[in-house]
Amino acid sequence: MTTTAERRPPAIVENVRRLLERPLASYQLVLGATALLLGLGLIMVLSASSVYARMANGGTGNTYSVFIRQAMFAVLGLGGAYVAARMPLATMRRLVTPVLLVSVGLVVATFFLGVEIRGNKNWIPLFGGFMLQPSEFAKLAVVLWIGHWFASHAKAMQTPRLILLPMVPITMTITMLVVLQRDLGTALVLFSVIIGMLWVAGLPARQMSAVGAGVFALLVLFVATAPHRVARLLNFTNPLADPENAGYQSIHASMALARGGFWGVGLGGSRQKWGALPEAHTDFILAVMGEELGLLGTLVVLSLFLVLAVAGIRIATRARDPFARYVAAGITIWIVAQTAINVGMVLGLLPVIGIPLPLMSYGGSSLLVTLVAMGVLLNCAKTEPGAQRALQVSRAAKARGRARSAT
Repeated sequence: MTTTAERRPPAIVENVRRLLERPLASYQLVLGATALLLGLGLIMVLSASSVYARMANGGTGNTYSVFIRQAMFAVLGLGGAYVAARMPLATMRRLVTPVLLVSVGLVVATFFLGVEIRGNKNWIPLFGGFMLQPSEFAKLAVVLWIGHWFASHAKAMQTPRLILLPMVPITMTITMLVVLQRDLGTALVLFSVIIGMLWVAGLPARQMSAVGAGVFALLVLFVATAPHRVARLLNFTNPLADPENAGYQSIHASMALARGGFWGVGLGGSRQKWGALPEAHTDFILAVMGEELGLLGTLVVLSLFLVLAVAGIRIATRARDPFARYVAAGITIWIVAQTAINVGMVLGLLPVIGIPLPLMSYGGSSLLVTLVAMGVLLNCAKTEPGAQRALQVSRAAKARGRARSAT
């Protein structure tokens, strides 16, 4: 006969359950996972970019130049995240449409002022050699606008036509502008956000199937009009068929992961970052991480992204404010989709697509926008039951502690 003691869950399960029952659990999970991913990302950018930075300007470059740039954008992003986390949601909603219009304007500006890098014309040159990638800002703008529109028309969400219009035409137009920039990676993320948000809004299966078929047709057309993307698509299952061209990055990413084994060769010990693996500090930073920190380090990073996903889902399902629910869902879909595409690419499960690993890869625009999005997610977490009150109590306790220390 089973006793009461035998039916009790293990202590670790009970502790996790109690942790997740706290009003600030989601807030703390987002804050902790973001901080750890940002810290690990800066370390890996320093390691993965050191050779590349040194070899710049004929071998006389500053070893820390890429890391310093990334650190500068991290500081800016943390400032933006702080503002986004403290801003009243009502104020944020008033800024949604202007932010969307500015983002679209910047995307359009790339067709006239942009420079082409690696086949994508989605960069606007700034001062001091810095570049701005407007399509990154469009991700956050689209998520905020969809959340604002759905929250403002909550009663209409029972009608499929009102879910689709004007959301799909507007967001698809923005995504097509990104497609015209030849930025397949960002376009895939935007398509994922659009489809995911339609599902969150409760669009029936028949209409969802039609939207999905339309997106698939656009992707086929986009890939078919670019010979190098066709080659990557045909060779990703067997990169050895074209080891010097279409399969080159996949082969060297696999070599890095294989050499790293379980424990890794040690921080700074990668061979692939010495020019063998293109984009080692950007799109393929996970391969360098796998080589230096091994499978163990890679699993830690993927676990942190899983924590972010779980926290985002909790916020989207528990938040009291409709705008917060939709925005939390949109940000979670965005981060999960982008992470899945990047990881799948590095592991050889997907064709090579130029897309950074959130919070980890080098890229100022991507890091800045992602950190601001995490600040917005923290703001949404404060609308969970009891979270705002718990946060106020915590801040008051800290203030009293500082006052006692001062005296």
